[in-house]
Amino acid sequence: MTPTTPTSASAPPAAWNPWPTALIAYFVVFIGCIIAYTAWALRQHVDLVGADYYAQEIRYQQQIDRLGRTREFARDVAATYDAAQSAITIALPPTHAAHAVGTLHLYRPADARLDRELKLALDAQGRQRVDARTLAPGLWKARLQWTVNGQEYFFDRTLIIGGDLF
Repeated sequence: MTPTTPTSASAPPAAWNPWPTALIAYFVVFIGCIIAYTAWALRQHVDLVGADYYAQEIRYQQQIDRLGRTREFARDVAATYDAAQSAITIALPPTHAAHAVGTLHLYRPADARLDRELKLALDAQGRQRVDARTLAPGLWKARLQWTVNGQEYFFDRTLIIGGDLF
């Protein structure tokens, strides 16, 4: 019997595992993106408050007051479109008819170039008719602002003028 010498059995090389490298790369990219986004966000100019925020607040409060005063006359104030006559009729309370001074702003949300501003000219019953044949068919907003004895009022109504919309 011959003695056998133990041969050094070398283990096969370990297979390369990509998970540790992938996890480290993922976190490096993630942290890099967070840092880049934070740097970008800090450079953005954001005005949460206007330079004249106090004056804007006063104007907004005045608008709220106008709407509150108009609510008292909710049954008597109207803006309607008559398709048969192609006319817009504005109605104010008869008590306002003689002393009302104001404007009717016909606002076209789709195209500001079509906007119209008309002077308020009421008859004795507090009504005014506006010819709508010159207005483009579609959605319009009639915004009426008037003053009577130093008190301001405001009324806003959406109208659909002429044409086949659907």
